[in-house]
Amino acid sequence: MSAAEAFDQALTGRELLLMAGMDTPPAIQKFLDDLPYSTEEIYRCPLRVLRDRVAHCFDGALFAAAALRRLGYPPVVVDMLPNGRDDDHMLALFKIEGRWGAVAKSNFAGLRYREPVYRTLRELVMSYFELYYNTAREKTLIGYTRPLNLRRFDTLDWTTQDPPLDLIADRLGEIPTVTLITPAMAARLSPVDERSYRAGLMGARESGLFRVPKKT
Repeated sequence: MSAAEAFDQALTGRELLLMAGMDTPPAIQKFLDDLPYSTEEIYRCPLRVLRDRVAHCFDGALFAAAALRRLGYPPVVVDMLPNGRDDDHMLALFKIEGRWGAVAKSNFAGLRYREPVYRTLRELVMSYFELYYNTAREKTLIGYTRPLNLRRFDTLDWTTQDPPLDLIADRLGEIPTVTLITPAMAARLSPVDERSYRAGLMGARESGLFRVPKKT
């Protein structure tokens, strides 16, 4: 039995109907957008996300990867990496006609869905650059991991069990990364303006925001 089949077999009839409604990447994004943002320091597998109806970016990316797989896309994620003064952020990736798109759960309005119009993965990740900032109004995105295909974790039942998620997180910390900007570029970045700052935080859960350490 494949991991996709195992996921479906674990679902109730009502849950199968709910998943059937997620028949496009935007529909998956809509489901994630309707969930409260999790402020708990735990991981939820896709099945628990569906049942608990709460998720943070890691949970949301894995759920989206599982849901995208049901539509025929490979279950691929990428982790966007900050400068040490922000949370990282995960995306579930998909391609249509050779162009990259993404589904994501975020506490920030601008770090969610991307239409499949980006020619390269770098181009897709850079679309998040101006919108990736912390509560000190610093733009913090500096790189990203190479894509990780979650099929390698299928034997661990990552769609229905929580324990394998730590292994996925560990693997994301091991795989090669791509640097987007140099330290000199980072030092020249301007702070986020008031209008953009407020727009990005619209609907955010304050308790889920990264606590920016004071600069020494």
